[in-house]
This record gives sequence, C-alpha cells and structure tokens, in this order.
Amino acid sequence: MNDTLTVPAPAKVNLFLHVTGRRSDGYHTLESLVTLIDFADAITIETRDDGRIVRGVPTPGVAEAEDLALRAARALREATGTKHGASIAIDKRIPIGAGLGGGSSDAASTLIALNRLWGLHRSRSELAAIGVSLGADVPFFLGDGAAIVRGAGEVLTPVSLPACWIALALPPAFVATASIFAAPELTRSAASAKIDVFSEGYGRNDLEAPAAARFVAVAATLEALRAVAPRARMTGSGAAVIAAFATAAEAEVALAVLPATTPGRVVRTIDRHPLAALS
Repeated sequence: MNDTLTVPAPAKVNLFLHVTGRRSDGYHTLESLVTLIDFADAITIETRDDGRIVRGVPTPGVAEAEDLALRAARALREATGTKHGASIAIDKRIPIGAGLGGGSSDAASTLIALNRLWGLHRSRSELAAIGVSLGADVPFFLGDGAAIVRGAGEVLTPVSLPACWIALALPPAFVATASIFAAPELTRSAASAKIDVFSEGYGRNDLEAPAAARFVAVAATLEALRAVAPRARMTGSGAAVIAAFATAAEAEVALAVLPATTPGRVVRTIDRHPLAALS
C-alpha cells in the first residue's frame, strides 16, 4: 500500500552574508546569519512500489532535470540502496531566483519526508552529507532553526534570535545564483567574525552590489526600501530585499513605499524548523 505525506518547505532570509574566500574546487566559502520565515512551499510525497521517482505535477519554471526535490530523492535512494520510489508534487509558493532558498528547502524537506516514508532511519547529519552536494543551503534546512552558516554551507552554529517581522520585497527579476558568484567584481575576502555575537544591523550582503548592478529592479527596490529602513538589504543572491521591524504594522508601512511593479509581503521569523521533530 502506498503512503502519502505532505510537508512544508519554509523559506529563509540571510540577515547578513559575507563571502570569505574561494576553495580549490571552485566553491565559495561564506559566513552568514540565516533564519527561517513563515513563508513556505508545500510538498506532497506518495511512495511508489515500482521504484520510480517522478513528479506528481510540473513545477512552473523548473525543468525536471533541475528539480532539487527529485534530485534529492534520487540521491537518497542511491546513498541508501533502497528500492522504494516516490511521486513528488510541489505547491510552489516561494518565488524562484529570489534568494529565499526555495529549491534547497524543497530538497531538504523531501529528504526528511522520504527518510520517514521509506523507513530509512538516517540521522540529520547523514541526510546533510547527502544534501550538501545539491546546494549550499540544504544543510541549513536540515537543521533546527537559525544558525551561523560557514564553509560552503555545511558548517552550522545554532543561534537564538529574537523574533521579528520582515518587510519582504520581491522585485520582478530572476537572479541566477551562479551568475552572481561569478561576477568579477565580487569581493571574495571578507574578514570572518571572531565571535558569534552580532549587533542589530551588523554586516552586509557581499552579493548585493553585483546583483543590483545587473538587475535594475533589485537596485530600485533597495533604494525605495532604504528610504524608510536604511538597513534594508538583499537576501541570498537576490532578488528579494528585506527589512526587519519590531512589529507587523511597521513592516506593512515599509511595503507601501515599493514601486507598483514590486510585490511584497510581511513575514515573521520562526525559531524552529516545522519538521525539526520528524524522524
């Protein structure tokens, strides 16, 4: 009999993101303060007896070969030798190319769900070892919550952060992560913080300048939001721009300054991954 499970795949925001170096294998090393927000895709997975891993429904804008949830399922099957299959359907709510980690979160939630459905009993560290090859953000989404992320995304230091409300601006631009990391003007030698204590507004996003230079919509959104929130910054490799506030009302006021062509929403940080207890 086939079993079905529907799980959330929450988005993340980078409160700062520093590029600290580049490894011999081409991967960049990072230092970032990352937290989850209450904005998520929903993934429905049904086990299959024929061993095939397929899409339950197409994901608009994502080719099947590039679907990180499918790739995660195949990587898990290969790593464990299981003969089980799965049908994976994603209700895609997190915009693609926004720097919110939607694809990586889909991959992580798929690994967690299939670990349960296929009865594999793998630890989160084992799942992270599989997931890191899929994307730098996947290990973060396999953790419990907010963390300082270092290395190529695989070194996590959990942190406790006060909850806040975020004005999340979504410029109409698709920013390819690889193209921003390849920018010749990108700073690749930011100094690493010596301690894991950061004041409000600490740091910056080193990927912001290359993205803003290449996407007018990102630059315009940064300018507009900084008129009311000087510490507004891009998250991830873009295009989304964020500004943190103590109340939802303040975040709503900030969104009112956005260009008419730029949608936005108020989100709240969450302190624990909704699947943290699922094993």
